[in-house]
Amino acid sequence: MRKIEHIGIAVKDLDESNTLFSSLFNVEGPYKIEEVESEGVKTSFFKNGPNKIELVQGTKEDDAITKYITKRGEGIHHIAFDVADIRAEMARLKAEGFTLLSDEPKKGADNKWVCFVHPKSANGVLIELCQEIAASAT
Repeated sequence: MRKIEHIGIAVKDLDESNTLFSSLFNVEGPYKIEEVESEGVKTSFFKNGPNKIELVQGTKEDDAITKYITKRGEGIHHIAFDVADIRAEMARLKAEGFTLLSDEPKKGADNKWVCFVHPKSANGVLIELCQEIAASAT
């Protein structure tokens, strides 16, 4: 793992949260908004210095974000780490005894391959692995 790629925050209303975080960071708005239909989420991204914040809103009644907010409320949902080789990192973590939420990386937001580490194997923290999708792979 090379660095924290972003911190994900679960929100009920992306538009309201975009306004809030725009004011917080004193910017016009997020630099990117996108929907990841396969995961049932809509996301927006803000930069603050070298750091990125991803706001995530569920788009279905039974998606992971909606369930998370129903159970725990809005707030920090995950910490994402940039990795050079997501498959190698997944294999390493699996060998170390971590539980992964998928056997293969999935296409996620912001042009990334992603995989999540189950919070039960990481002291209650949902960890996301992220690898930039090469231009030839999109």
